[in-house]
Amino acid sequence: MADKLFEGKVRAVFSADPDSLLIVTTDRISAYDVIMPTPIADKGKILNSLSMFWFDLTKDVVKNHVITTDVSKYPYPYTNDETLRGRSMLVKRLKMLPFECIVRGYITGSAWESYQKDGTVCGQKVAPGLIESDKFPEPIFTPSTKAAEGHDINVSYEYMANELGEELASKVRDTTIAVYKRCAEYAAGRGIIIADTKLEFGLDEKGELVLGDEVLTPDSSRFWPAADYKPGQGQSSYDKQYLRNWLSDNGYKGVSPAPELPADVVAATRAKYVEAYEILTGEKFN
Repeated sequence: MADKLFEGKVRAVFSADPDSLLIVTTDRISAYDVIMPTPIADKGKILNSLSMFWFDLTKDVVKNHVITTDVSKYPYPYTNDETLRGRSMLVKRLKMLPFECIVRGYITGSAWESYQKDGTVCGQKVAPGLIESDKFPEPIFTPSTKAAEGHDINVSYEYMANELGEELASKVRDTTIAVYKRCAEYAAGRGIIIADTKLEFGLDEKGELVLGDEVLTPDSSRFWPAADYKPGQGQSSYDKQYLRNWLSDNGYKGVSPAPELPADVVAATRAKYVEAYEILTGEKFN
């Protein structure tokens, strides 16, 4: 397709017209910052559909960038392109903010590693005496920079406020937490714990804050089955942890180029994504 502006690990962004972009979600999957050579069938459609579900659920909390997912309404040359159906969205162009907006409801992953070292999470002092996978008394906001290459860098809220101004920074922080709380409460009712997630925001032509990119997918969040939740250990999950475990167990952690994935690993990873989608939306994935 013409007019490609950006190609990420999973998504490609195209110029649609002066006011809009086309975001296409592929079936690619990455782990340990390496893109696997083997795609996961339907993963792009699952992620796209989940994002649309959450955008709709949170539209009264914050505006979002979605114009339509109806390919018949896409501008030329994308109109009625069947390869885009189900895995794309036409969105408003925004002035994106240069921060990943991360909210953590539970202590896990890098947050747990940091806490074990010095009792902080991304430089923030948190409650003493926590064990792995404990729920924080209140969700915490831990922004990071958006690195063009390599890893994002955790920064303090004060750093973000210095870059954006206190008024905008506080709105971003409060909106991030509000979106997380809305979605975490909904997911809890469906038997899923959302341990953490990352959001991205931009400003529209009026300078208003708008939620963009993807929202609460298994690629950007940790989803745990509530029935299996046991603090004091790592948790089973509905994301690509199964793939990460296979790579680690077979000596491929961070290895590039990555190996072709066995059929059973592909099938099990796809099943995790489908299961998360069906539990959260209450709909069968077709």
